[in-house]
Amino acid sequence: MPVVPPEKLVKLQHAADGVRNICILAHVDHGKTSLTDALIATNGIISPKLAGKIRYLDSRPDEQLRGITMESSAISLYFSLLRRNAPDATPEQKEYLINLIDSPGHIDFSSEVSIASRLCDGAVVLVDAVEGVCSQTVTVLRQTWVEKLKPLLVINKMDRLITELKMSPGEAYTHLGRLIEQVNAVMGSFFQGERMEDDLRWRERVEERVRAAKAQTEAQDTTNGADSARQPKQSSEIRQDEDGVVMSSTPAEYEEKDDEDIYFAPENNNVIFSSAIDGWAFTPRQFAGLYEKKLGIKRSVLEKVLWGDFYLEPKTKRVLGSKHLKGRHLKPMFVQLVLENIWAVYEATMGGNNGKGDPILLEKITKSLSITILPHILRSRDPRALLTTVFQSWLPLSTALLVSVIEHLPSPPVAQASRVPALLDASPGATSIDEKVRTAMTRFQKNEQDPVVAYVSKMVSVPESELPQHKRRGGAMTAEEAQELGRKKRAEIARAQAASAETDSADLNSTTDALGRTAIGEAGASGIDSSGEEQPSDPEHLIGFARLYSGTLTVGDAIYVLPPKYTPANPHAPPQPKRVTITALYLLMGRSLEPLTTVPAGNVVGIGGLAGAVMKSATLCSTLEGAPNLSSSASISTNAPIVRVALEPVFPADLDKMVAGIKMLEQADPAVLYEQLESGEHVILTAGELHLERCLKDLRERFARCEIQASEAIVPYREGIVRQEEMNPPKDPNLPRGTVVGVTTSRQVTVRVRTRPLPAAVTEFLVKNSGAVKRLYSERKAEEESKRSNTTVEEDGQEHEVEHDGVDVGGADDNGVLDTSKIVSMADFKKQLAAAFAEVKGEKEVWANVVENTTAFGPRRTGPNMLIDATKGGICGKL
Repeated sequence: MPVVPPEKLVKLQHAADGVRNICILAHVDHGKTSLTDALIATNGIISPKLAGKIRYLDSRPDEQLRGITMESSAISLYFSLLRRNAPDATPEQKEYLINLIDSPGHIDFSSEVSIASRLCDGAVVLVDAVEGVCSQTVTVLRQTWVEKLKPLLVINKMDRLITELKMSPGEAYTHLGRLIEQVNAVMGSFFQGERMEDDLRWRERVEERVRAAKAQTEAQDTTNGADSARQPKQSSEIRQDEDGVVMSSTPAEYEEKDDEDIYFAPENNNVIFSSAIDGWAFTPRQFAGLYEKKLGIKRSVLEKVLWGDFYLEPKTKRVLGSKHLKGRHLKPMFVQLVLENIWAVYEATMGGNNGKGDPILLEKITKSLSITILPHILRSRDPRALLTTVFQSWLPLSTALLVSVIEHLPSPPVAQASRVPALLDASPGATSIDEKVRTAMTRFQKNEQDPVVAYVSKMVSVPESELPQHKRRGGAMTAEEAQELGRKKRAEIARAQAASAETDSADLNSTTDALGRTAIGEAGASGIDSSGEEQPSDPEHLIGFARLYSGTLTVGDAIYVLPPKYTPANPHAPPQPKRVTITALYLLMGRSLEPLTTVPAGNVVGIGGLAGAVMKSATLCSTLEGAPNLSSSASISTNAPIVRVALEPVFPADLDKMVAGIKMLEQADPAVLYEQLESGEHVILTAGELHLERCLKDLRERFARCEIQASEAIVPYREGIVRQEEMNPPKDPNLPRGTVVGVTTSRQVTVRVRTRPLPAAVTEFLVKNSGAVKRLYSERKAEEESKRSNTTVEEDGQEHEVEHDGVDVGGADDNGVLDTSKIVSMADFKKQLAAAFAEVKGEKEVWANVVENTTAFGPRRTGPNMLIDATKGGICGKL
C-alpha cells in the first residue's frame, strides 16, 4: 500500500467533521501498540506483515526492549469510506483524518493517560479476552468517565481463547458475556457514585432554600407593617403554598438520569471483537451485512439479535427467543453464525494433528468467502501466513475499528459542544471567563479572527537531528558534503593523536575513540569543537504536545502562556503570564514530525517556541483578559510522584550539566518533580521504580550527558487527616475512638496515643502566631546549649535573635504576612492559647491544663498541631 502523503493529511485538518481525535487506553500488555500497528499499516507507513511486531510508536530503545509503552505518542492517519446519505442513494467516498494517541498501560506512567485523554474526544478501551478487567482497566475507564469521552470497547486477543484455553465457541460466548458484564459493572459504579453526589447536592440546595425562605418569612413578620421598600423581596426561586415552601428552580423530586447510553452492548455496535496479533476484528454489524441476503432478514434486525438469547430455527430461518425454544437445544445465533466461522478458520490453518491445518476445509472456506490465496503462500504452508491472509481479506482489523470510530465517536465540533461547558465550569475563575472565548470554544469557531485557545498537555523532548528543518530530504549526501565531513573527521583524529602524543599515553584507545565518532550517519554532529571541549552532539529541543480548541494558530503568532495557577479573575497576578512567539508547528507522525504553517481548531499539534515558558502543562490563549485555565491541577487528575532519590554527578565538574539536565527532564516529563534541599542535595521524585529507571537513563544519555549516580530509592509515608467519626474503631472496644496502643518487643513498655481534632479557634491562633512558636524553640535550644557549655547567661533583658528563612519572627495578620509589631511574649502567648481553649464549648474539661503539658508543635515545630503529654510523670518532656 502506498504511503499517504502529508499534504493530504494537512488538507483534511480543515474539514472539522472529518476529524476524529481518539486515544488507545488499556491495562499493560493488553495489545494497544499491536492494534495501533495494524492501523498504521493501512497508511503504508509499515508493512502489514510487520504489524504487531515492529511496535512503530514505541520509538524508545527501552520500550522495544521491555515490550511496553512508556510515553504517549501521536500519529495522524488517513481513512476513506464509502457512505450513503440515504438508503437508496449512490455511495460517496468520504475522507477522514484520525489523530490517534497511543498511551502507556503501566501504572508508573498513568499520568500519560491523563495527558492523552484531555487531548481527545473519544477513546478505544482494550480488554484482554483472557485476563479480563484489571487494575489499570478500571483506571482508564474512570479517566474516560471523568473527561466525558465516548468510549468503544475492544475485546482483544480473542485468539487466546482458541489457541491457549482451547474453548469451544459456546464456552467462548459465555465467557465473553461475563467479560462485558464486568466492564459494565465498572461503568455502573461510576454512574452510581455520580448519582449519589448529585442527590446530595440537590438535598443541600433544597435545605438551603428552605432555610432562606424561613428566614425571609421571619424577617417579614418582625417588620410588622414597615415600609414595603425596605422589606426583602421574595426570591424568584421560591414560592409558598398551603403545604409549605416549593422551589421553582429545584424540582420537588430528584430527577433521575438515564444510564442506558453508558453501557457496552454488542447489539449497539460499541463492542469490537479482535485479535490484533492476527490482524482481524469484527462487529455484529459486519456479520449482519453478510447474512442479510442469505437469511432474508433485514440488516437492522440482525444487528439487534446476533448477540443475546436469540436462536435461529434451521428449517424456517426464523429468529426465536429463549421462551420459544420448546425444549429444543439450539445454539445462540452469535455462536452459530459468528464464532463457529472464526473457529473454523483457525482449524483450517493451524489445527489438525500436526498443527498445519486442514487443506480441504481451507479450500472450502476460501471458496465460500471468494478469497484468493497467492500460490507462494499455499506452497509455503506457513500456518500463520495462511491465517493472516484469510482474515485480512475477510475481516481486516482496520476496517472494523476505523469504521466504528467514525460512526460512533464524535467529531471535534460535536464533542466540544458537550465537553467544553463542564470543562470551563471546573476551571479556576470560571465566572470571569470572557463570553467571547467561551462561545468560541463551545461552538467550535475556527476562523482567524476568533480567539485562539489551546491546551498544552506536556512538553516532548526531540533531538535536533529529528526536527524537519534538520532532516536530510534527498537521502544521500552530495560530493561536497561528503568531502567536508571527511575533512572534519580527519581533523578530529589528528587532534586526538596529537593529544595522546603530548601526554605520552599513545595507546590505541584515544585513536579508537576518535574513529568511533566518525560514523557517516553523524553528519555535522561532531562531539568536539575547535577548542577541543566536548559539546552535545545532538541537543534536545522541547516541543509542546497540544490540542487546539478554537481559532487558527499560525507560525509567527504571538500568544500568551497561562501558567497552572492563572485565574481570569486576577489575570495580572504573579507569576505574570508570558507572551511568546510560535516558531514552528508540527504534524505529529509518531517517530517523525512534518512541518505546518497553520493549524485550525480541533486538531492535535506539536508547537515550537514554548521552551522556557511552559513547565509541564499550560493554556495558550491569544487574549489575557478573560482567558480560561485548562491546565489547573484541579481539572487534571495525575498521580503524585512518590519515589524519591538524591542525585550527584560522578565528576564534580559536571554539577552544572546535571542540574541543567534535571531541569529539562522536569519540563519534559509531567510526572517528575525536582527539589534542592537545604543540605544541598539534588532530589527528583518519580512515579515508580520503572519510571525512575527511565528518567535516569534519559538524564545520562540525553539531557545531562554525564555520569550520574543515584542514592537508594525512598518511598515516603505521610499522614492523612480524616474526621473523628471516620476513624477506624480501636481493636479494644473499651478504648475511645482515635486511640492507638503500641507495645515494645520486650513487653515492658506500653505506649498509648490518642488523636483528636483541635478546636478551630486554637488552630487559627497557632497559625497566626507561628513566629512565637519558633521563638519558643529557639530560646529552649539556647538554654540547653548554655547548660552544656557550663556558661552563665547574663540576664540583661534582651531577647535572643532568631532567624528563619530570612524573615524576622513575629505574629501574622489575616493574610499570613508576618508583622513584627505583633510579637507576643511567652507569658502572653500561653495566656492567649489558654483563652482559645477556654472558648471551646462542651469540652473544657478535655482541654484543661493542656498548655502547660504541651511537649511539641508541628509539623516542623511551627504548624497547628500539638503533642500533649498526658503521662503522670511528664515523660515526654524529659525525652
